[in-house]
Amino acid sequence: MTTFITRMPSSGDGIRLAVKDLIDVAGVPTTAGSRALAATAAPAERDAPCMAGARAAGARVVGKANLDELAFGASGVNGYFGTPVNPLDPSRVPGGSSSGSAVAVASGEADLAYGSDTGGSIRIPAALCGITGLKTTHGRIPLAGVWPLAPSMDTIGPMARDVAGVAAGLALLEPGFSSDAAAAARIGRIRPADVDVDPVIDAAVDDALARCGVEVIEVELPGWNSARRTCDVIVDAEAAVSNQALLTDPARRVLLTPRVRAGLAEAQALMPAQVRQARTEQERWRTAMAVALHGVDALALATVPFFPPLLKAAVRPGYLALTSPVNLAGFPALALPAPTGQRLPASLQLIGRPSAEALLLATGAMIEAAL
Repeated sequence: MTTFITRMPSSGDGIRLAVKDLIDVAGVPTTAGSRALAATAAPAERDAPCMAGARAAGARVVGKANLDELAFGASGVNGYFGTPVNPLDPSRVPGGSSSGSAVAVASGEADLAYGSDTGGSIRIPAALCGITGLKTTHGRIPLAGVWPLAPSMDTIGPMARDVAGVAAGLALLEPGFSSDAAAAARIGRIRPADVDVDPVIDAAVDDALARCGVEVIEVELPGWNSARRTCDVIVDAEAAVSNQALLTDPARRVLLTPRVRAGLAEAQALMPAQVRQARTEQERWRTAMAVALHGVDALALATVPFFPPLLKAAVRPGYLALTSPVNLAGFPALALPAPTGQRLPASLQLIGRPSAEALLLATGAMIEAAL
């Protein structure tokens, strides 16, 4: 099995917690799913601060979960540590980059998992493995002790089989968090232009919203695809900085898989003017997303536009098509399963205003109950 890079002995009755191997856990090396880091990684001296609530609650860390190398990918395929097996269909990708975290929950090896989400890395594997995952508002959960990809967009969030589990996970990440908010009364349905969503998935999202009885209105949100491209520029630029030590050390650079090495080298070639322009566009996009939320409590769309691809077709565009613009804005988003009448579920994504996690969870619970 390749769900965990490091399995950890645990006993007792506490919540079984899987931790993405970007997050420091005392006494265990942090590899970020990369041989280039694993070759020299020493055991972490202390837990990342985001682990404090879980420790205080007596959670049992069952292992450090596998991921796309350096979190620089979205299929969940790891060429060095192996690819976690999607419990819905072993012939298909689990999604990433928090692949091991999603698989640990979906397979029953963990009750709860922590993942990171920079462009969709919690929501995508949650969608493709049929579980629930929350991308938190940027800055809500501290990132100290977490291997960075793009710090201005990196977030930590919980993954579980259902909304109640995700709410419990957020209460561990943020002790004192309360999910006793009212559910959304009005949801804006967005359909980003030029994103080819499988019609079965799109219909499942519409059906889930209809069955819960919430008022749904169509909302225009222009600029979605431009936001996707802008997000790519910023993530790539910051990823090149975050991993500069691996790129400049010949002994470690050669240990990177060819895909990641080439991707980071291409990111290094970005011009400062491109990054400055992307930052300007980022501010415009935050405003545009806030405007789209005027008059509604949340926005809804699919999480991933397609069902999990076969492993042999893992490398393909589009994984981030419906998720990365949310990271660009820094807003929170919840992904939860929506039945399709077929073996593989779709996934519905709810986007809220900054710090609206409680509303998203209440709304997700309402939809989940109706399904």
